[in-house]
Amino acid sequence: PGLAVLYGWVNVLGLATLPLTAVLVAFIFLASEPPQRRSSGGLVTWLPVLRSGDCWLLMFFYGVTFGGFVGLASFLTIYFNDQYGLPPAIAGSCTALVVFVGSFVRPLGGAMADRIGGERALSILFALAVAIFAVIGFGLPTIWLAFPAFFLGMLVLGLGNGAVFQLVPTRFPSRVGILTGLVGMSGGVGGFYLASSLGAARQATGSYGPGFLGFAAVALVAFACVGVCRRRWAAERPRMSAEADATASS
Repeated sequence: PGLAVLYGWVNVLGLATLPLTAVLVAFIFLASEPPQRRSSGGLVTWLPVLRSGDCWLLMFFYGVTFGGFVGLASFLTIYFNDQYGLPPAIAGSCTALVVFVGSFVRPLGGAMADRIGGERALSILFALAVAIFAVIGFGLPTIWLAFPAFFLGMLVLGLGNGAVFQLVPTRFPSRVGILTGLVGMSGGVGGFYLASSLGAARQATGSYGPGFLGFAAVALVAFACVGVCRRRWAAERPRMSAEADATASS
């Protein structure tokens, strides 16, 4: 936002190509294929993964956590400006701060899941998300209340991103790559839903509140799904661990 004030919003997009170009050059010279690659087997072997309910559950969970994160990242600048009258540069700085926090804590979410279990971690984080976004949905009168709420909300969603991916190898030890792609895809779809629902709520009701309440309701469904699955997943963990060991040794 500070660069946009100095050089204009359009020029900042041009400046953004500089680090992207640096990453491309580094990738060209530093990246390489592994010496031995196993064939994925094509569509015939991995499409059956979509028949698994656990696959769809993990996609749904990540659609809530990362979808909520990326949806807010793309929308909060508009929200802060429209709802609280912040100048665009300040609104952008506030958004950048909460996005940074949500991104920074993602590894901590994975560590949290390693320590207490991915299912338990997600139960806690989804419960917090329900409470935080319900409060936001019912309305916060000033930016001094709204900003800390969004700070905590993005913190929770960032932790949730890491916790979801901790579950992927425990549920699908022989299909980690495929599940990573499917789960990651669902996060992008979830981000589109949240941003669209907030805009639709504002247009239909004159308030963003129903959109945030809708997101809190979706997080509540995710919380319930984790609760239903926890016992079954815990019972199946020894079998999944044995499958993971067999996959690693093959």
